[in-house]
Amino acid sequence: MRARESFVCSVASAALAIGCMNSPLIAQDGKLKVHAVPPQAYIFVDGQALHEASRGAFKLSPGSHSVDIYNYGYKSASQKIEITAGKTEKIDVKLDSIPGEVSGPWGCITIEGAPRDAVLLNGKTPAYFVGHGDEFNNEHLAKQELIVPPGKYQLTVLHKDKEAWSGPVEVPANQRVVIDIPKGVRKTIPWPRGERLHSLPRFKAGVASAAIVVAKPTVQFTASKDHLNAGETTQLNWATTDAPGVDISSIGAVDASGSKSVPLCNTTTYTLTATGPGGTVTLPLPITVNGGIEASLKASPTEAHYCRVGDTVVEQPAITLDWSASNVASVSIDPLGAVDPSGSRTVNAVPSQTTNGPVDETITYTLKAGNCSGAAEVRTAAVHLTGSIESAAEVKQLETRLALHSVFFPTALPRVDTPNSGLVASQEATLVALAADFKKYLGYKPEAHLILTGHADVRGSAEYNKALSERRVARTKQFLVEQGVPEASIDTRAEGSQQELTAAQVKEMLEQNTEIGAPERQKALHDLDVIVLAQNRRVDVTLSTTGEQSVRQFPFNAADSLTLLDKKTGAHSKKSSAAAKKTQ
Repeated sequence: MRARESFVCSVASAALAIGCMNSPLIAQDGKLKVHAVPPQAYIFVDGQALHEASRGAFKLSPGSHSVDIYNYGYKSASQKIEITAGKTEKIDVKLDSIPGEVSGPWGCITIEGAPRDAVLLNGKTPAYFVGHGDEFNNEHLAKQELIVPPGKYQLTVLHKDKEAWSGPVEVPANQRVVIDIPKGVRKTIPWPRGERLHSLPRFKAGVASAAIVVAKPTVQFTASKDHLNAGETTQLNWATTDAPGVDISSIGAVDASGSKSVPLCNTTTYTLTATGPGGTVTLPLPITVNGGIEASLKASPTEAHYCRVGDTVVEQPAITLDWSASNVASVSIDPLGAVDPSGSRTVNAVPSQTTNGPVDETITYTLKAGNCSGAAEVRTAAVHLTGSIESAAEVKQLETRLALHSVFFPTALPRVDTPNSGLVASQEATLVALAADFKKYLGYKPEAHLILTGHADVRGSAEYNKALSERRVARTKQFLVEQGVPEASIDTRAEGSQQELTAAQVKEMLEQNTEIGAPERQKALHDLDVIVLAQNRRVDVTLSTTGEQSVRQFPFNAADSLTLLDKKTGAHSKKSSAAAKKTQ
């Protein structure tokens, strides 16, 4: 902004022009002339500081170039140009001013010895440009000064593509720091005028005067949610002014304003750092993350029964697992593997035991839940499994034992008025053995039933015999239930005298009976009519799973057989009872 310097520039331009005339055509440069508003705007070409636009055209090598035009207090402008040898490209640009004024407190910087060099604060790219040395070089009547907020600065002076000087500068409030280029800070002296200044525009220039007032960066930094569960996402939002350099910790450099969604696993504090010519401002933003996990696991039922016969699983209980887990990234249940955070599933309970024998073990199901915060929870649910594993041969033996003897009753028993009578001691013993075997058999084949079929001899009416056979199966069923056989596992039928064994059938059975000797067999055949009647006063037992029916062989060797043989009701009862007690 000195007339002397304009003259020097004109002479230098003329000398350059003469030099160009003498140069070969292939080395000829092109020119760029920038007309800018305000005229004090500074030109950077390909990132290199040149000079203010008002100084006229300047040479550039042929080819593409990036042109950036800066003036503090205005929005910068950028253009791509193509320079042709021997020709002049022109750019007309009007920079838009940044509205509003800047408030203090302030300090002042005076720069000596860098009349046209670019001055940058807190950065070395054009975005940190605040003016050139001729705008800050005196504190006389026509003041040329750089006014800044009090603080520490990194000041850089660029002479085209070289650093004329760079170093730290501390500017106290209401003090003026004088910097000599290239020596550095020369002195710091009082600047009382700073106390009298209030709000000022960012840029003001006149005849041999200039005031650049640098604003401190402003920052806004928020989150859409500041309390999250592990793995949830929040959106960071920020806006800054007067800060060409903006950085967010853990993210890096960002635009001056923007937003970003971030997933979080742990409590985190993001710190936004905004750096501009007016200083550096930081703003922390804490985000709280809940890493706790809530989880549950239930198994139903907790008591279950298992049965396997040979390779056939007769009974395998279904266990229902219900679970839930919140604030998790992964959930697994042993032995199911990975599962949804909440759900329900039915699984078959299988013992770890593989050998034959009783089963009595606890199956434990284990839920494991974790999240990205590193939290982990474990829940277990136990099922007590009982039952047995048997060979097929053992079950076959049990089925054979169940096909024992039919149960025989004395004449006309039980009566209507004595429904609990009629079972003599030997027949009770048969039923006790039957009940014990059948209960064990139910452990292998729980669907099995005993089918009781009642009969009566031919004496009496059909109606009487039907009712009598009903009382006989009822008494037999009652006794089995008293021995622990489930009532639901017993079916009954009453045939009366409809399914009579004939004399020929009874005779054949006597001849095949190996439990009596020849004399007893001969005597029985002599009294065949009595034996036929006794053979038909019975209850047959059929096993539903095999269809096997009990052997209808009269118990001649039983101590109470005479009671069962007598054709008269209650005959020989005292004698048979005494004999029964002897056998017990």
